[in-house]
Amino acid sequence: MKAVIDERADQIDPSHEGSIREAISDYRDKIRGGDLGSLPAILGLIAIVIIFGVMQGKTFLSAANFANLLTQSSMVIVLAMGLVFVLLLGEIDLSAGFAAGTCAAVLAVTLTVKGWPWYLAMVAALVAGALIGLLIGLLVARLGIPSFVVTLAMFLALQGLMLLIIGEGGTIRVTEDTGGPILAIENDNMTIIGGWILFLVVVGGYALTTGLRMRKRLSQGLTTQAPAVWLLKVIGLAVIYGLFTWFLSQERSQRPDVTSIMGVPYIVPLIIVLLVFLTFVLGRTAFGRHIYAVGGNTEAARRAGISVQGIKIACFVICSTMAGVAGILFASRDNSVSPSTGGSTTLLYAVAAAVIGGTSLFGGRGRVLDAVLGGLVVAVIGNGLPLITQQAGIQFIVTGLVLLVAASVDALSRRRSASSGRA
Repeated sequence: MKAVIDERADQIDPSHEGSIREAISDYRDKIRGGDLGSLPAILGLIAIVIIFGVMQGKTFLSAANFANLLTQSSMVIVLAMGLVFVLLLGEIDLSAGFAAGTCAAVLAVTLTVKGWPWYLAMVAALVAGALIGLLIGLLVARLGIPSFVVTLAMFLALQGLMLLIIGEGGTIRVTEDTGGPILAIENDNMTIIGGWILFLVVVGGYALTTGLRMRKRLSQGLTTQAPAVWLLKVIGLAVIYGLFTWFLSQERSQRPDVTSIMGVPYIVPLIIVLLVFLTFVLGRTAFGRHIYAVGGNTEAARRAGISVQGIKIACFVICSTMAGVAGILFASRDNSVSPSTGGSTTLLYAVAAAVIGGTSLFGGRGRVLDAVLGGLVVAVIGNGLPLITQQAGIQFIVTGLVLLVAASVDALSRRRSASSGRA
């Protein structure tokens, strides 16, 4: 009996160790094969945080600056989330920035001029975004006009539409009386208890969903990650998000005796909800698999019976609807909407965020999480460089170089994937 037990122990223990080693080995093989995923963005984010932390640690690593960085980056992150769907097809949407501005203008006018309730005004902004995406998608998918040309035309047309809605040189203010809940999205914070409840929901939800999925695959005899690897991921998420919640729960006001500023900003749960939902759409639905199929090989997808035109239209609708969400965030952040809302470098930073995070410009490769990681990289650069130098030109140069490096990594990884047979 003892011999049998020892034999089983020898079979069980090495399997757990082997599973972890196999997971590491598989990940190493993926990297060697050119599938880098979000690794460059993660390493880059860690590097620039360390650099800015060493050079301007007292200011850059403060809780107040960290919370401000999250609210500053939210519009770019949300825009980039929508752009991921278009980029996965190998297409582009140059009008996303001004689509956000147009939706913000619709929101402001319906709130202030028309006197609509805030929730109906938000619906109107999102519907406006969906209609913009539908028009773009029909022109690209049905008429076969290149997305670059269509969205460049919309880039110009939407600027004119914003002027017609708002009025040249005009600014529409969004006040507490007309849009209090909207303003709270970017300017208010959760309670301390609410922040920790969100922590439990995020970590517990991740552990439960991934654990049930792993159990289901095991019951069906399918390969899955080792339980030890799953546990390490859950612990890692708990530690990182726990520190995040604890840090934001500290007092951030310079005059706490007058006004106390504590807690996780409301924009954080909104980003998490969008991330989870859109990740589910891409990774767990037939629609998401069809997007990757069309982006990977359009002709093969068509021959497989996938409605390529329908997929393209849907992706442009999603992109512009997410631009509508970004427009609401612009109005919340600025407490107003002007003809310049969504303009300037907004679109460029959103595209850069998606690409820097790991989404391929060639289509077929990318995740919604890439938009979040890339958006944080862009935001950290924009937030940290002004603390070091007051020359605005350096920020554009550094961001441009980071984008160029990301695009180069994407091109080289695709070439390596093709040579290794993974593409």
